[in-house]
Amino acid sequence: MAPPHGDDGNDVAEERAIKTIVIVIAMQKEAIPLIKKFNLSQDMNPVFPKGVPWIRYHGIYRDLSINLIWPGKDSILGVNSVCTVSASLVTYASIQALKPDLIINAGTSGGFKAKGACIGDVYISSDVAFHDRRIRIPGYDVYGVGARQSFSTPNLLKELNLKVAKLSTGDSLDMSPEDEAYITANGATLKDMEGGAVAYVAYLLSVPAIFIKAVTDIIDGDKPTAEEFRQNLAAVTIALDGAVTQVVDFICGKSMSEL
Repeated sequence: MAPPHGDDGNDVAEERAIKTIVIVIAMQKEAIPLIKKFNLSQDMNPVFPKGVPWIRYHGIYRDLSINLIWPGKDSILGVNSVCTVSASLVTYASIQALKPDLIINAGTSGGFKAKGACIGDVYISSDVAFHDRRIRIPGYDVYGVGARQSFSTPNLLKELNLKVAKLSTGDSLDMSPEDEAYITANGATLKDMEGGAVAYVAYLLSVPAIFIKAVTDIIDGDKPTAEEFRQNLAAVTIALDGAVTQVVDFICGKSMSEL
């Protein structure tokens, strides 16, 4: 998700101080603490097309322009607009409208205890891929998985001592045997519904992207996923938002090459 290396323009961009970031976050409960923390205001003159439910909160925090983008709620069902379609659309629209130096996709995820994940753990994702785009035709199979590396942040990881793991994305909360096989092949510790979509758009438009994920449910545990997710969401959101705040504080005043 980083701009290709070896281009003089990109080298200059990596040395400039980071001025504008976009935080893509799928659920309102995940977003509200960050809106309060950074004292963000809702955009009353939306930069997005008329009629879409997407909401932008924005403000200045320590000279950093923060734009938190929440895809809003489905206009008929009133539920959060989760999953890959909404994530890809709002990421594309946000990049076009706001020209960010960096994208942060923050959210909750499932985790595998076999890979060491525990409820409340917060990770920076090193790699992102899909597990439900199964196209068993040579070439298309690799395209379907869509594996990409996140932007490398060695200094941030060292300073904040965050865990690192691979993330696998799909549009279903449950996990079929086919999904599990692909997640295993992806080497993933984490499973979410947005990361791969954000990664794809960020890659297309050459915008660096990092992924911060907090574990709400243990996929290979003994509790139903939906039940465990609802039970832990509030507490895990506190951990997620604490980590996002630490990351933003670290970013302030730095260039991409200093991350």
